[in-house]
Amino acid sequence: MNPAFKNVPLVAQARIDTPIGAMTALTTQRGIAGLWFDAQAHHPGDFDAPVDPGFVHIVAARRWLDAYWSGAPTAGVQVALDLHGTPFQRAVWNALLGIAPGRTSTYGAMATRAGSPAGVRAAGAAIGRNPVGVIVPCHRVIGADGSLTGYAGGLARKERLLQHEGVLLA
Repeated sequence: MNPAFKNVPLVAQARIDTPIGAMTALTTQRGIAGLWFDAQAHHPGDFDAPVDPGFVHIVAARRWLDAYWSGAPTAGVQVALDLHGTPFQRAVWNALLGIAPGRTSTYGAMATRAGSPAGVRAAGAAIGRNPVGVIVPCHRVIGADGSLTGYAGGLARKERLLQHEGVLLA
């Protein structure tokens, strides 16, 4: 069992292909607990969960990603999330969900929204550990000067995601 999910009741996993690389989805009965690109930083590795691409939460994540990549609105596609981390990490990840498609925010703004305005580095670390890529949009966080900084999935993917959303990059 992967230590990142020790004591988390994992029920299914599956691969999901996207235009920028395959992802692994991991779920509990409550929702998606992980969605990572292959070889991304902080990928927790293999899991002891059955492969079940038809599990309800994995189907929902695939439907959301299909809508996202087709340019359709994702707001109507419900994906239950079951995020596991420290209270501060979960606060940061929840703040990320407030960044609308086509918009960006900064690490400082995310720290403030998570209740720690002085904790920009801590917010950055939490953003980097976001377990549910793309759906929890950590790719929408940029440097205060507008630069692309840090993305566990790689800066090329971050740039591609932002361009897909119509964000003009400096």
